[in-house]
Amino acid sequence: MPQEDALAQTLADIRACRECESQLPLGPRPVIRASVTARLLIIAQAPGTRVHETGLSFNDRSGDRLRDWLGVSRDEFYDESRIAIMGMGFCYPGVDRHGGDLPPRPECAPLWHPRVLPLLPAIELTLLIGLHAHQRYLPETKRLSVSERVARWREQPADRFVLPHPSWRNTGWLKRNPWFTDELLPVLRLRVRAVLDGVVLNERG
Repeated sequence: MPQEDALAQTLADIRACRECESQLPLGPRPVIRASVTARLLIIAQAPGTRVHETGLSFNDRSGDRLRDWLGVSRDEFYDESRIAIMGMGFCYPGVDRHGGDLPPRPECAPLWHPRVLPLLPAIELTLLIGLHAHQRYLPETKRLSVSERVARWREQPADRFVLPHPSWRNTGWLKRNPWFTDELLPVLRLRVRAVLDGVVLNERG
């Protein structure tokens, strides 16, 4: 089966998934965006209520902040031919007793990520956003906090960036860590622009 057809079938299977239906307060609505030509992959957490309602990844204030971090327009961000977006969980998981979102359902990433990732052959840069993405894809850093992982951004391979979640809940963290905006973001934007435009960079920056 051609890779494009295999990805289309996998995405259809994901959108029909009912694996943890009984645990989802709003029911299943898997959200994922992917294409075999995508060059940038964003692996984040799980949809919030607005994303669940609209079926559009990062269609909220967190998305506005993330697009600013990346230096991309809304149209560029939702261009599936260049940017793939998937969560550690594909469905809205509900809220905890403090009013924050629950963690992504643990069944989701082990079930689907191994099927999706091999079907994205053009990925040149992967953004790992938030604790749960870090824990799965950076198991060697499990003893570090999110802040410590992000602070070591210069030590990461050129094809990867480790980022905090762009939630409004992290506004205080951003104020306490001005290096993120002053030092990391300019390099991230340069790398993202190069990947999306097909420009080869010799150094990360």
